[in-house]
Formats: sequence, structure tokens, C-alpha cells
Amino acid sequence: MQARQERDFGGDMAQDIEKIEKVMCAAPVIPVLIVEDPKKAVPMAEALVRGGLPAIEITLRTAHALEAINAVNEHVEGAIVGAGTVLDGKQYDAAVSAGARFIVSPGATANLLDAADQHSVPLLPGAATASEVMFLLERGYERLKFFPAEQAGGASYLKSLSSPLAAAKFCPTGGVSLDKAPDYLKLPNVLCVGGSWIADAKAIAADDWSGIEARAKAAAALKI
Repeated sequence: MQARQERDFGGDMAQDIEKIEKVMCAAPVIPVLIVEDPKKAVPMAEALVRGGLPAIEITLRTAHALEAINAVNEHVEGAIVGAGTVLDGKQYDAAVSAGARFIVSPGATANLLDAADQHSVPLLPGAATASEVMFLLERGYERLKFFPAEQAGGASYLKSLSSPLAAAKFCPTGGVSLDKAPDYLKLPNVLCVGGSWIADAKAIAADDWSGIEARAKAAAALKI
């Protein structure tokens, strides 16, 4: 009984690698999105899925992010919608309730990892240093977000972590563009990249679904 209580209420649980890898390996790029108008979420996500990018991260940076996540989860066939910029347990709970199928955070705290233990929806926590990666490996997290990728040292820095921290595989995010993505995707410790260039705020505001689809197709064609 005690073991069950530890499992249900913050015990030492590991990341569900199989679940998070399905997200990370769905395509070379996970679009990272800021959605101001929830009515635009469905056509935006449909354009991304048509372009070959099913895994979609909607960040919790706007008042309507949860509504957008719910709309995509309910109405866009083939989409794997997740919540980004999740910082605490309350946001984790809200994102899961909205229909998020994966959770992304720019970093990791003990409290956030404890919150993740309460859910079957997997967490992709962020790390930028060897010590942060080691902390997450100790907690059973081997699939991580490298953030902020370019500002933290870029592809050459991330490559230097591949030998001493071989168990960790990453989704570099932050300053990654179509031109820079191949430098990351060729690394042995990278499964995908995250990028905001595919559907930026200007394109979403302009209802440029054809442009978003075209950029999604270009991103989906990148080699892993």
C-alpha cells in the first residue's frame, strides 16, 4: 500500500520514454506556437498536419492557449497537440485537462517533476547545462528540451554533451531556423528540433495557411 501511495502521490517515477519519443520522432520539427486568437488554432494546426508536422506545441503564453489546445485536440485529425512553457503543477493540470498530449517546459524543478508524476501525459523538460542534464537523468528523464539552444551555445555545444551524457537525447529549441536546423539534426544526441519560424505570429494573424503549410513541408523534408 505504501509503495502504491508513493507512485500515486509524488514517488520516484521515471519519464515515459516511449510516449515522449513518439512525439519527438513524429517529424524532424515540432512547431512552437503562440496563439492569440483561439479561432485560428484549428486552421493553423490543419495546415501544419497537411505539411507533415503532426506534433504541435502551443505555448501557455497567452490567455487563450488552453482553449486553442482544446480546439486542436477536438477537431484536428492527426494532430498531436502539446502544451509548452509549462512552469508548475497548476499549469500541468490545466494543460492535461485541456487535452494536451505532451507537456514541455523551458527548465525543470523538483516540484514540476513531482507534478509530472501525477499524470500519464509525458513531460519534456528543459536543460541547458551538463549539471541540469545530470539532475534530470537522476530523476529518470532521458529525453529533454535543449533550451535556449542558440543562446546556450548552439549545435557545437550540444555535440560536446553527447559523449559524457550519452543517455540524453534532445529537442533543441530557441533561435533554431530552417537554415540552422540541419546542424542540430545531424547530431547523435538530437531526435528533433523545435521552431517558431514555421507559423509565426505574423503568419497566423494574416491567416496565411498556405504559407504555413509550405514551410511545414520544407521542415518535414529535413533529414534526421
